[in-house]
Amino acid sequence: MKNINNQNGLNSIWTDSLTRNLHPDSNALIDHLRTVHQEHAGFTEACASSCRDESGRNSYEWLAEIVPHNESLNILDLACGSGPLLKILFDRNKNLNLKGIDMCPEELNLAKKLLINSKVNLIESKAQNLSAINDNSIDIVLCHWALTLMDPITPVLDEVKRVLNNKGQFAALIDGPMNIAPKYKEVHDLIYSYVQEEIPSYGEIDLGDPRIRGSKSLSDLANKTFPGANVTIETNVVSMSGPVTQVAKIAAGFFYAAFVLKPKKRESMIADLSNILTISKKSTYAERKGRFSMPISRLLVIPNIK
Repeated sequence: MKNINNQNGLNSIWTDSLTRNLHPDSNALIDHLRTVHQEHAGFTEACASSCRDESGRNSYEWLAEIVPHNESLNILDLACGSGPLLKILFDRNKNLNLKGIDMCPEELNLAKKLLINSKVNLIESKAQNLSAINDNSIDIVLCHWALTLMDPITPVLDEVKRVLNNKGQFAALIDGPMNIAPKYKEVHDLIYSYVQEEIPSYGEIDLGDPRIRGSKSLSDLANKTFPGANVTIETNVVSMSGPVTQVAKIAAGFFYAAFVLKPKKRESMIADLSNILTISKKSTYAERKGRFSMPISRLLVIPNIK
């Protein structure tokens, strides 16, 4: 039985491998992701839904803009999590044929509750195996902030290509460049410094394929899988504001690394994070306001139809 979120922090095959200075494989990655989502289902939505860009859009809404409003299309949400992107699409256009795939049953259970009576087809499966989806049957594949966690990535992209029709589009929301969002690198480095006190090698090996995190390497991957397609990567910044401790807790909850910390260490990290994110120093700590900004990018792959 895994030791999940107790006084020793979150343990998985991944963290155990790092602690013993071993290189975790793809099975360890899947075990780690499932361990986190088993205990913290919906945590991605909690932060991503709260952060908005200058136009008032959260990252789900920015990604959803790829889908035309008034057409009857077949849409696949890859790694759909708790279902917020599917809910946005369903509420906007009841004529869409929506499918969602995720490997975590706890996330799919939340999605079922969110999408009750929507007729959205939810499927439990890994992204590397979309056998439940027919060849050339999907008009648009969307993936919100999960592509960076997938390894191996080539089978994922190959499966996306297989299920798309010849005019089909692929769009993914991914991490943006750290330097475009104020204080984001400070937040990232603080959280990782705390984790590295417990597991020194944490962060040396990325969750997922590191090529997804670089614009050129990601473009190269996309062009290799979708030769001749028009590949673009746009950047954006989303932010949230509020009571600083609340903002710090929500922000920390977006980082997989933060779940590794023991409760007391996590409390100390939240306090330090609150100091970084404070934007107004009121007379009492409880009255202080904070702001957290995240860099995001949107990958879009459109076939070049002549």
